[in-house]
Amino acid sequence: MSKRVPAIEYIRGLAMLGVVGIHTGAYSLANPDVNIHLFALLEIFTRFTVPIFFFVSAFGLFCQHKSDEPLDYGRYFLRRSRTVLLPYLIWSLLYMARASWLSGDYWQWSLPYIVEHFLFGLASYQLYFLVILIWFYLLMPLWRAMLPRILAAPVRNLTILLVLQIAFNYYSSYHVHADSDNYYIRLAFQHRMSYLPFHYIFIFLFGAVCAERLDDCLAFFNRHLQAIRLFFAVTLGGMLGAYYWLLLGEGYIPVQAVDTVHQLNPIGVLYTLAAAMFLVASFTRRPPSGNFAALLDSLSRYSYPVYLVHPLVMYYLADLLAAAGLAVTVPVVLFFYIATIAASLSFGVALERASRFQPLLCLLVGGAYQARSKNIPEPKKKAVT
Repeated sequence: MSKRVPAIEYIRGLAMLGVVGIHTGAYSLANPDVNIHLFALLEIFTRFTVPIFFFVSAFGLFCQHKSDEPLDYGRYFLRRSRTVLLPYLIWSLLYMARASWLSGDYWQWSLPYIVEHFLFGLASYQLYFLVILIWFYLLMPLWRAMLPRILAAPVRNLTILLVLQIAFNYYSSYHVHADSDNYYIRLAFQHRMSYLPFHYIFIFLFGAVCAERLDDCLAFFNRHLQAIRLFFAVTLGGMLGAYYWLLLGEGYIPVQAVDTVHQLNPIGVLYTLAAAMFLVASFTRRPPSGNFAALLDSLSRYSYPVYLVHPLVMYYLADLLAAAGLAVTVPVVLFFYIATIAASLSFGVALERASRFQPLLCLLVGGAYQARSKNIPEPKKKAVT
């Protein structure tokens, strides 16, 4: 039976706030004089949130399927397909249909076009996460084979894996170029960050280790909390320092700086690790309370529908703001962010209620989501972020 860990649920909710923040940052660029400090908050401070979802997903996965227990792979993947693959295909079609409707080009739906969009998560900018997650699910036997070896000496082996991850990500991010004459090879290299799970192996397996050795990890985090806080502060400072240096010292524009200081560069990988340890330790020692706890709990519970629908909300909200003639100032950006979260949460609530009357519809657009209950996972089931 899966074990509910409140800190992990709070991290899921906080990460959802960060993901919406990242995508709000992209809309703030509509102002040529974008506030670089607000942009840093939306786009740099939040950079841990996408990879930390792999940490959370692996944690839930290995809480349910311990590496030393038998796994019925067929049944396991069928359940994951209902949760992730089916909604991914449906939402891809919805976003593709919207793009065709806006462009008026209904003849682009060739088989290669559809296959490319499905393989690389091209239908909407957030869907690549699900492509990578599906690959993680498909390769579950590999992770189960690796985990006992990592657990034999977790600190040493995770350190080695971290170094290899940083080296791989650095090479892939800055030294790989899609210059092949073969169209399909060029396409695979061009979109490598949108489907290859290898960019996130470390943080995924770190989540698996935390699930398998939860008590040991919590004790370790508690003993070294001051060092973890310092690690988090230093890596956050490194991310922000690199961003401001590129802007103010090298003449980069904000989008160029963010495209350079992202979660896959060396300091970004370390920042994600620091954030994972810091948040688990902090939320375990002193859980959030009051309205903030309620918000995180709701975002955690409805994280999957919020994740799927929030770009659609942003499209129409941006159109409304443009029609109203509102400049993209700091107050408007903050309103845009809050309104997106509120509308997306409302969609999640509506989906949950609709599941009582239209279970098939909710299965198609929300996977196995409708079977959740009050943030407490069922045996052998977990909502996907």
